[in-house]
Amino acid sequence: MGDKAHTHPGAAGRATAADHPTSVRNVVLVGHSGSGKTTLVEALALTAGAVNRAGRVEDGGCVSDYDDMEHRQQRSVQLSLVPVEWDGIKINLLDTPGYADFVGELRAGLRAADAALFVVSASDGVDGTTRMLWEECAAVGMPRAIVITHLEAARADFEEMTRICAEAFGGDDPDAVLPLYLPLHGPPAPDGHAPVTGLVGLLSRKLFDYASGERVASEPGEADLPQLDEARSMLIEGIISESEDETLMERYLGGEQVDVKTLIEDLERAVARGVFFPVLAAAPATDGARQGLGTVELLDLITRGFPTPLERAAPRVTTPEGAGRELRMCDPEESLVAEVVKTSSDPYVGRISMVRVFSGTLRADQTVHVSGHGMTDRGHEDHDVDERIGALSTPFGKQQRPVSHVIAGDLGCVAKLTRAETGDTLSAKDDPLLMAPWEMPDPLLPLAIEAHSKPDEDKLSQGLARLVAEDPTMRLEHNQDTHQVVLWCLGEAHADVALERLRSRYGVQVDVVPHRVSLRETFGDRAAGRGRHVKQSGGHGQYAICEIEVEPLPGGSGIEFVDKVVGGAVPRQFIPSVEKGVRTQAAKGVAAGHPLIDVRITLLDGKAHSVDSSDAAFQTAGALALREAASEARIHLLEPVAEVSVLVGDDYVGAVMSDLSGRRGKVLGTEQTSGGRTLIRAEVPEIEIGRYAVDLRSLSHGTARFDRHYARHEPMPAQVADRMREEVRAAS
Repeated sequence: MGDKAHTHPGAAGRATAADHPTSVRNVVLVGHSGSGKTTLVEALALTAGAVNRAGRVEDGGCVSDYDDMEHRQQRSVQLSLVPVEWDGIKINLLDTPGYADFVGELRAGLRAADAALFVVSASDGVDGTTRMLWEECAAVGMPRAIVITHLEAARADFEEMTRICAEAFGGDDPDAVLPLYLPLHGPPAPDGHAPVTGLVGLLSRKLFDYASGERVASEPGEADLPQLDEARSMLIEGIISESEDETLMERYLGGEQVDVKTLIEDLERAVARGVFFPVLAAAPATDGARQGLGTVELLDLITRGFPTPLERAAPRVTTPEGAGRELRMCDPEESLVAEVVKTSSDPYVGRISMVRVFSGTLRADQTVHVSGHGMTDRGHEDHDVDERIGALSTPFGKQQRPVSHVIAGDLGCVAKLTRAETGDTLSAKDDPLLMAPWEMPDPLLPLAIEAHSKPDEDKLSQGLARLVAEDPTMRLEHNQDTHQVVLWCLGEAHADVALERLRSRYGVQVDVVPHRVSLRETFGDRAAGRGRHVKQSGGHGQYAICEIEVEPLPGGSGIEFVDKVVGGAVPRQFIPSVEKGVRTQAAKGVAAGHPLIDVRITLLDGKAHSVDSSDAAFQTAGALALREAASEARIHLLEPVAEVSVLVGDDYVGAVMSDLSGRRGKVLGTEQTSGGRTLIRAEVPEIEIGRYAVDLRSLSHGTARFDRHYARHEPMPAQVADRMREEVRAAS
């Protein structure tokens, strides 16, 4: 790596269909927002000859953040695929958003990729979210490399940032995180900062100067050798310690000179196995330059050090019924298994599905089976349908460049699959299969919406269905208690993007309204009520009288109806009518319009008329009796309480626990976990955690996670209940 001249770029931006999995590399770029991922993708595309100038294809469009929404947001909000070619290898670069609200796009990129580039800004360092993501990749053994950007910043220090990365990512083995190149600095600027103009290869002992806009190789000067030799020795020891040849370290320590070719081969194997994590530097090309600093070295690392799709352990595959299925994964001749990793809408093409093919070959015009399961809790329907593949393409900015097929290990796009959603499996029509879905975070920020006008109301349902089909981190809820349409999101930026997509893509204007939780009512003490429904209006009249007693029950008891009528005061055929009447009234509420729960309603007495009594009359009498009993009793307002689990760094435990207490929460306990984190378990009223997804992120600087589950309803404090009633009266 790093000892090639590379005087000309690779493919000239044409659409390519890989012919074998060994000629594909799938790489996802991850890092915090503003670390320079998109800029790096565009620099790599320029060096590979895929664009005519930084970030531009022939028609002048950007290759990564090309969506108008991303221009307005001034950040990436979606996963972008940029394919380039280098030394005969097709590299699928997956650019992911760095902002936490779009972690669904990030996880889709991780699912589609076989290796990860962690992009770290020399001016910002390593944040807690990036550390957590590194741990996730480590847990599944994904190969990783680190790219340090923003070296032009005034206080940028490559060596210091390398040390920070080794400390943050190395764990018990910081020597597994080492640079392959050292920066070469030019003359100091007036502010004292010396810009990076080139790189020195530690293994090749070559100097690569980018000052002219072209990569020029030469020999390092005598003044560079001491620093070079020291860093080179550390790198060699780091490579050898991870070598599969257990005798190599002993031979090296014994004074044997290890051949550079052997070192490079061991380095490539260690990187591909995910046990050694090289650090590189990169910067975009200056105006008029054809190559950005470090981009050639990075492309070499990707093509020679990162694994092929053949080396990836494939996700579990079953039949739609759940029976296990063994396949020779990543075999172009095997049965088709592909997964929709992203769904988007184009105003001209329609729905576009980005797919990763894990087995077999996806061809244009073939009929495939689409399986979608396991997302019903987020507003998705299970589906098993056959659909015909239309045009296949590979994306490049706003363009879709046609290809004839997509083989196992490669990525491509399918247009106009009407039922396929993100996470769905595409398989052979006569051999339907299903892949295990990848883990997605639960959306925990509620966004209650209403159609702005009658025309919007007519389009709202379809627009929301398309929105959740594209983004599995959104959950659609039609709350039967509050009668609200609620779109659950990951954060405020996620919610803003959802609203803009509804408006710009699907022509639906909505209004955001306050989110209401599902409150309940119950009796605070025993009460009696008499329902009298007597009317005479010509012909048969209406006559029904019933007397009931209502008493509170323990939480979770529901509504219990007891018949204690004696002597036939209420005829047997009308007792179910009374029960239906009181249950109907209980569902409507007796005080503030919230459902009544946890009471026993006992029918004690009543009167009937031989002609005028009826089912409807006794239903009405039962409802009247319950309302009268409520007017004489103390009615408690019940609020839902959630079980909340917060995983937070030890530094923020005190602040989080204090915040939970301020939300009327009860901390149930704490548990120490790995990685210097603590799990806090608490019970908190749901009305207090509507915006907890946003507040916790701010409180913990984005490093904490939480989940919540409904526990029960319990009485609301009197002062809070009074405030809620005042708000209801004011609204009405």
